[in-house]
Amino acid sequence: MKNIAVLVSGGGTNLQALIDAQNSGVIKSGKIVLVISNNSDAYALQRAKKADIKTCVCSKKELNASFEDRLIEIIEGNKIDVIVLAGFMCILSEKFTSHFADRIINVHPSLIPAFCGKGFYGLRVHEAALEYGVKVTGATVHFVNEIPDGGKIIMQKAVEIKDGDTPEILQKRVMEEAEWKILPLSLEKVCSELE
Repeated sequence: MKNIAVLVSGGGTNLQALIDAQNSGVIKSGKIVLVISNNSDAYALQRAKKADIKTCVCSKKELNASFEDRLIEIIEGNKIDVIVLAGFMCILSEKFTSHFADRIINVHPSLIPAFCGKGFYGLRVHEAALEYGVKVTGATVHFVNEIPDGGKIIMQKAVEIKDGDTPEILQKRVMEEAEWKILPLSLEKVCSELE
C-alpha cells in the first residue's frame, strides 16, 4: 500500500474525487495519508479533515526560498510514495521534481499538448479552447517534471465542446466527465506499478 500526499491550493474538488474513489475501491494500491496546501484558507483542507486525513499548510509566501526544502521535509517525514498535484497553484522547480522523479502526477484541464504550459491554468485553459474554436477538449493526467505540463502522459479523456459553452460551463463539464474519472484511475495505476 503506497502512501499518497495530495497538494492543493483551493476548493479541492479533485481531492474530493480522489477521496470518493478511495472509499469506493477504485484506488486500492494506495492511501491518501496527507493533504498539503500552500493556502491556509483552502476549502480542500476542510474536505481532508472531514475524511480524517492529516493536513499541513506550507506557505510559499511565508517561507520564500525555503518553501521547497520544507515541502520535501514534510513529504519525506510522512514517508510519502506518490504525490498528486490537484489544483496546486505553485510551479515546482527541477530540484523538487527530480527529487521525486516519476512519483508526482498532475491533472491538467486540456488534451496536452493543447492549451498547456506556463500561464495555462484554471479558467484560462477553457477560455483559450473556446477562443480557438476547438470542437473537443478534455483532461490529461501526466507525470510532473521541471517543464510546466511537460511530463510523460499517463491518461487522457476527451470532452465535447457544445454550442453555448462558456469557460465556466466547460470547466465544470471537463471536471465531471474527465478530471474526476481519469485522476483516480491514473493514481491507482501509478501506485500499482511503483516499485
